[in-house]
Amino acid sequence: MSGAEPGRTDTVEPGARRTRQRTAVLQALVGCRDFISAQALCALLAEAGVSVGLTTVYRTLRDLERAGRVDVVRDETGGRLYRERPEDGHRHYLICRCCGRSRAVDTDVVEEWADRLGEHTGFTDVEHTLELTGVCAGCGPLAGQGESPCRQESPRPSDPRTSPR
Repeated sequence: MSGAEPGRTDTVEPGARRTRQRTAVLQALVGCRDFISAQALCALLAEAGVSVGLTTVYRTLRDLERAGRVDVVRDETGGRLYRERPEDGHRHYLICRCCGRSRAVDTDVVEEWADRLGEHTGFTDVEHTLELTGVCAGCGPLAGQGESPCRQESPRPSDPRTSPR
């Protein structure tokens, strides 16, 4: 799986009930290289022969989010997509609007600005959301074929575990 440390795949959140299903959800998420929806994660588990209900997937993802173990972005329809958070913490990603590939980007300037904003305004516990989307190099050539590449047949990887990070 994507280089997670041993032991990181066996717990969801301190105090959360550890079950076979929750562990399976976490392991499947760790194996994904890009952001994935709860529904797609549930389907991935079903394809692997693991019986986990969609409600359990949603609850597990919610618990992982509360524990700071996943990064969450919104897709074009407002749906939530999830990806394991690296050990070194919160990241921002540039996500292809066509195929869904994601790439971590250096956004230290945003983090510093958010910290300064809190200091200057007197606010504490300042949080922020930053959504960056574009068209990746693999999807870009489709634009030369006439219409927007995102409206053509999507080259989305059929398996989120196999697309490059």
